Amino acid sequence: MEESTLSLVSNLEILDTLSADSVQEIVGSYGSFCSATLSLLHGGDASDLFSHVQILCKHGLLSLVRDFFLKSLEEAFERNLASKFWRHFDCYSNVGANYEIELQQVLCRALEEISLEKQYQEKCLLLLVRALLLEGKTDSDVEREYLFSKYQLMVSSVLMASLPRHFPELLHWYFKGRLEELSTIMDGEFNGGGDDASQDKDDMDLDEMGKMLHRNGAMDIDESCLQGKFTENNNLVKNIGKVVRDLRSLGFTSMTEDAYASAIFLLLKAKVHDLAGDDYRASVLGSINEWIKDVPLQFLHALLAYLGETTSYYSPSPGLKSPLASHPSACYPAINAPSEGLVRWHLRLEYFAYETLQDLRISKLFEIIVDYPDSSPAIEDLKQCLDYTGQHSKLVESFISALRYRLLTAAVGEPIKDYLRGRKDTIKCIVTMLTDGTGGNPNGSGITGDSLLEELNRDEESQENVGADDDFNTDDKQAWVNAASWVPDPVEADPLKGSRNQRKVDILGMIVGIIGSKDQLVNEYRVMLAEKLLNKSDYDIDSEIRTLELLKIHFGESSMQRCEIMLNDLIDSKRTNHNIKATIKSAQTGSEPAETGASMDILNATILSSNFWPPIQDEALIVPEPVNQLLTDYAKRFHEIKTPRKLLWKKNLGTVKLELQFEDRTMQLSVAPIHAAIIMQFQDQTSWTSNRLATVIGVPVDVLNRRINFWISKGILTESLGKDLNDHVFTLVEGIVDAGKNSGSTGSCEELLGGDEEGERSVASVEDQIRKEMTIYEKFIMGMLTNFGSMALDRIHNTLKMFCVADPPYDKSLQQLQSFLSGLVSEEKLELRDGMYFLKK
Repeated sequence: MEESTLSLVSNLEILDTLSADSVQEIVGSYGSFCSATLSLLHGGDASDLFSHVQILCKHGLLSLVRDFFLKSLEEAFERNLASKFWRHFDCYSNVGANYEIELQQVLCRALEEISLEKQYQEKCLLLLVRALLLEGKTDSDVEREYLFSKYQLMVSSVLMASLPRHFPELLHWYFKGRLEELSTIMDGEFNGGGDDASQDKDDMDLDEMGKMLHRNGAMDIDESCLQGKFTENNNLVKNIGKVVRDLRSLGFTSMTEDAYASAIFLLLKAKVHDLAGDDYRASVLGSINEWIKDVPLQFLHALLAYLGETTSYYSPSPGLKSPLASHPSACYPAINAPSEGLVRWHLRLEYFAYETLQDLRISKLFEIIVDYPDSSPAIEDLKQCLDYTGQHSKLVESFISALRYRLLTAAVGEPIKDYLRGRKDTIKCIVTMLTDGTGGNPNGSGITGDSLLEELNRDEESQENVGADDDFNTDDKQAWVNAASWVPDPVEADPLKGSRNQRKVDILGMIVGIIGSKDQLVNEYRVMLAEKLLNKSDYDIDSEIRTLELLKIHFGESSMQRCEIMLNDLIDSKRTNHNIKATIKSAQTGSEPAETGASMDILNATILSSNFWPPIQDEALIVPEPVNQLLTDYAKRFHEIKTPRKLLWKKNLGTVKLELQFEDRTMQLSVAPIHAAIIMQFQDQTSWTSNRLATVIGVPVDVLNRRINFWISKGILTESLGKDLNDHVFTLVEGIVDAGKNSGSTGSCEELLGGDEEGERSVASVEDQIRKEMTIYEKFIMGMLTNFGSMALDRIHNTLKMFCVADPPYDKSLQQLQSFLSGLVSEEKLELRDGMYFLKK
């Protein structure tokens, strides 16, 4: 609209400069030009069109000529062609498979009619181009491209504006029917056509067809290039290609490609299901890939050739480079140089096939495992599909769901229990599920409702609270007794309130029944809770309190007392920390702090009741003097407030928030105290040897070398060999303007953990604690084996329970004793032969 308005204004300005005779000539010529245009578009004679166009162009009215001619074309197309074209499909609004043949005929006839009419209009437009060229004021190629692009845009706009809602579905059914027909023919050719097929000299198997196509080179739609039985499909491919070409010329390019692409993918999906089925004893991936090359890719190559899209993949024009291109003959046996479009299609079809087969095998994974090892080929196919798609989490989630539904039954419960008892990480995994929203599955969705903690929350609403000393009922015999005595609810019972006979499932009770003792679960939880609390940089423990309250319902308050004290320590620490800072500030009122001193505001202390916490790892560490003075002042104020209690700092624990300022950047990090102590030594001295630096911060050299890797990995420090091969030199990469000052950093704990080696913990693990406690009983075990010569595990366990008078008394489980004895065997203090333990000689 804007362009037409501008041209009209321009034409009016031209008229203002003309004489009366020129205006009269223009008016006459314009009227005759309009009549000639309308006559031409209705099939009449337009012999005088050229002369009128020349007169109008002579007076500078070229844009007026263009606009009227294009407007007349648009009105004629909308009135005669578009409306007639859409009327062909009015009675097919509810098309289905029964109308496929009739629809094919109607679509082809409608496209043929509108294409012929459109070709006539294009000839009329070409006449206008020729008339304009006679004037000599326009370039032929430019004018032709301009007018035809405007015309094509008009055609597409008119048709899209009146597009019936069911037309895309009509295209889908058309391509689906034609491609199924083509697939049937090609499958018959490649697989053999019948009893008499072997007698026909033109029939051949797949290998012969491949060799024949390979000899003939690139497969084209031309008669000369299509040899063998595939020539019988020439007309069918041509018909499909003609429909695609005509639809594209009408502006339906995207809609057409979507339609035949969806039809191809439906055929491929059906083929995958047909080849795979429920037979897991044979691999089908190779057959699927061969079918893709032999049927859809051959058809697509012929279609693209018909449409003129056969540019070689090896052309210098930039584009997608496929990993298949290095060996084209292997991937496209009948095509010498696949086009870029064909390579794209191959990748799309291959990925879809792999994903379809993967989903099919995942849905039947339980049956596949049951049939193992006969189902090994299906498992290998699934492995290749997952390597291709990377959708391993889909398999994990689906298999977990299948196990919950089909495996967790009374019939197979005992073997699962035995398996879980034998795993060393069972308790740790269970505790992780109690505190982690992913339910212990690292590839899961992270939905909180999937966690074991949420199961406990639901149990809290549906079950009665159990006493602290109640035993867990894990007797399967009682379950059968309850089932045998079941009676239905009365007719008047409200179904929404559940059955009075419904068995209440105590999930934690089942877990404890597998483990053998709730104490092991509580101890592991206490260690994990301590680790989480010590790594907190604030006092936010709402989620930990909620978890503890749920566990107290199931385990009893007495079992969770130590954990409750640990959480209370965090609450008291927050209050004490606030009070100490307030008293220090009031004492400093009116006086300025020392210039080199650190502010008390940057320190938040966690004060522990050590008797109730698990053993905490304690490492020597010398912190910088300003920090040490800050800790001393804090401890002194604590002693004044909490007399006679005193603080004993664990300087290796906690989190330090640092801001490192360089010449070109600033870094904010949250790190462990030892990392902060290391980097702060580089403020005044930019190079240190490992021995000297270890002495200054008070840690062994091997610990320093391990921990300093954090700063090396960040690119802040570099490591080089010193004069002594065992004494490395660490140098600051760039001078720090100021380091060690606390900031409002939002550094994540991932950076803190990133610098630690795997296995570095603030709290001793349950295994370490048990190993330390068991050393008390080592001399009793050695004495028994000296007296008896050899003993089995059960006998050692029972003897310790009856006769060991150590403090604390022996209360370990059989599994814990076995783990300790395995350690003694690895230390070569004992020997294990045929299930009997001997003293090492």
